[in-house]
Amino acid sequence: MERRAFIRLLGGAAAMPVLAPLAARAQPPTVPVIGFLGLQTFEGDLLRAFRQGLKDTGYVEGENVAIEYRWAEGQTDLLPELAAQLVRRQVAVITAAGIPAAFAAKAATTTIPGLVVVGQDPVALGLVASIARPGGNVTGTNFFSGELAAKRLELLREVVPAARRIALLVDPSSPAALDATVRDAESAARAMGLQIRVLNAANSREIDAAFASFARERPDGLLIGTGIFNSRRVQLAQWATLHRVPAIYGGRQYTEVGGLMSYGASLSDAYRQIGLYAGRILKGAKPADLPVVQSTKFELVINAQTARILGLEIPSSLIARADEVIE
Repeated sequence: MERRAFIRLLGGAAAMPVLAPLAARAQPPTVPVIGFLGLQTFEGDLLRAFRQGLKDTGYVEGENVAIEYRWAEGQTDLLPELAAQLVRRQVAVITAAGIPAAFAAKAATTTIPGLVVVGQDPVALGLVASIARPGGNVTGTNFFSGELAAKRLELLREVVPAARRIALLVDPSSPAALDATVRDAESAARAMGLQIRVLNAANSREIDAAFASFARERPDGLLIGTGIFNSRRVQLAQWATLHRVPAIYGGRQYTEVGGLMSYGASLSDAYRQIGLYAGRILKGAKPADLPVVQSTKFELVINAQTARILGLEIPSSLIARADEVIE
């Protein structure tokens, strides 16, 4: 009896070194963390595009990668601290949506890889050394929002051929973006014989004030610049319709909520590309070796219902060129 008990004891002791490694292997591995920094909370379609890009490289949020989000809710002065939080969290990469977030992320770290999504030339902004070889720890995408001011003015002129005075609404909280947008718009306006009136708006209250001036000045059309305006798109579309001002915006998200017309790069495509880059960096790629991706897919979207409310007849030639007409 004692001999059998001794054999069982030896068997249990021999098994222990085998069981310990098995238990260790059963523990879930530590997953990499991506920081996502933005001036305002993003809507679902852009985040879905970002996650799709990650998925295309083999990463799925909640499974083998985690994403920590930091939103400034329109308060630019909060971005530096939010970026610093991500650095302290030791995330593997920081994705920065928009110019203010891009500057905050770049200032917060020179070592953690940064991916920026901006509507202006990132070389001119000082975010990267060159498009082909960004250098440093930052790369990303440029969706050419500011550079399309001339094209948007042309489209607006097609809808309102008698237009002479155009209001340009810009966000002064991004000086580099503002300067480029105003310069391009004024140059295009001179070539077309148009007068440009620049109005600044950095928050909801200032947007209200800008539209209040329309009652006195009565512009023939409105061009929306870059900045905080995506988070205020419903307010902008409603005010433009209320004041019966034909307006053109930078992306389809404006026409989807009642804006008259938009022309711009596909933001979903830009964020899918950023997701792809994030996945490549997690696998060892260096931002310095990843060229800045410049958008090549542009969309013209027209809201026919808003046109009818404003009493406008959209030319059939413009309808034929549109990527989508919202009825």
